[in-house]
Amino acid sequence: NLGAILQTQGKLDEAISCYHKALAIHADAQGYFNLGTALRNQGLLEDAINSFGQALTIDPNSATVHSNLGESLWYHGKLNEAVAHFNRALEIDPDNASANYNLAVFLYDNGELERAIPHFERSQFDDWRERALYCLYKTERYDEFREKLQDAINANSSSPLLATLSTHYAINFNQPDEYNFCKNPLDFVYHGSIKELAEPDSPLLKELLHDIDQAEISARQQSRLHNGIQSSGNLFKRKEASFRKLAELIAETVRNYYQKYKNEDYAFIREFPKDIEFSSSWYVRMRQGGHLGSHIHEEGWISGAVYLAIPKRLANEAEGCIELSTHGDNYPQKHQDFPSVLVAPKVGDVCFFPSSVFHRTIPFSADEERICVAFDVKPANAKTPRFSSMG
Repeated sequence: NLGAILQTQGKLDEAISCYHKALAIHADAQGYFNLGTALRNQGLLEDAINSFGQALTIDPNSATVHSNLGESLWYHGKLNEAVAHFNRALEIDPDNASANYNLAVFLYDNGELERAIPHFERSQFDDWRERALYCLYKTERYDEFREKLQDAINANSSSPLLATLSTHYAINFNQPDEYNFCKNPLDFVYHGSIKELAEPDSPLLKELLHDIDQAEISARQQSRLHNGIQSSGNLFKRKEASFRKLAELIAETVRNYYQKYKNEDYAFIREFPKDIEFSSSWYVRMRQGGHLGSHIHEEGWISGAVYLAIPKRLANEAEGCIELSTHGDNYPQKHQDFPSVLVAPKVGDVCFFPSSVFHRTIPFSADEERICVAFDVKPANAKTPRFSSMG
């Protein structure tokens, strides 16, 4: 219907309005489900949870609605309720791809890797193969990992997570890296400035900081984030003009970046996004002692951040920096010889890199705020739609 088309186009306010009008004429489970997905993408988690709940009132045996409700509850920090809905979805339909995948990712994110593997394998959804490989590698089941690595490489030429695993394994065990996504990812790090933000008394910077402070956006549960909050939804799909202008400026920078590297013979460049569309974007606000643990963006292609506020009173040069590396996330190490770089951002700076790169924020001691807007860009042909039909 029209709402679904508008949502696909990223016109979330119009889609939500359309869903409300349709539900006023005829309230059905699919309508509430669609509304819930749009509200979640808008960053309105409580409203999304209520909408999924309305769908279940009409159709209590929809495994996909239970799964999506569980995902939203998880993002909202209600972990026990989230798991209950994932499990209920699997009671209804043990082979449901959405429920198996979402439960597996929940277990994966919370360190229950052995339990996650069978759910990834049952889901057969999206990047299940790479995430199952991650679980094998992190639990040091190296024989199984080696056996399945080549199959995964043959099946997928364009996975940042697979690139992370392949590169780490190659360095760790002094083996050739057989995956040609981006074998030397730290050579492809970009750090520069967006002049519209860096100029003195920048109107855009003031507008962004105001909108971040005032916009009605739910916080998303983030287990790696300490002394800080992260927004839900896709910031660049919202109606605020400041967010949309920032997206345009980043997109222009990414296009220029591609021109510099366009002759490189890696899948990262060969399959580079032709249209710069932000698959996800969010703000992160940290306070004194704030930091973000080492991770990659499994669902990205290019990942990065624009910096809107940086503490001025730093105890040393590393505080508040972003560390980029081929090692992180407590991957098993046979030695310490993994390349890394430290980037010291200033207000108005943007830094981005292949999504296969580990990155973390160094804690800072100043009693000031550190604010950035993070983002992922992904090729259109690499996108897998979230579950838009209740099924």
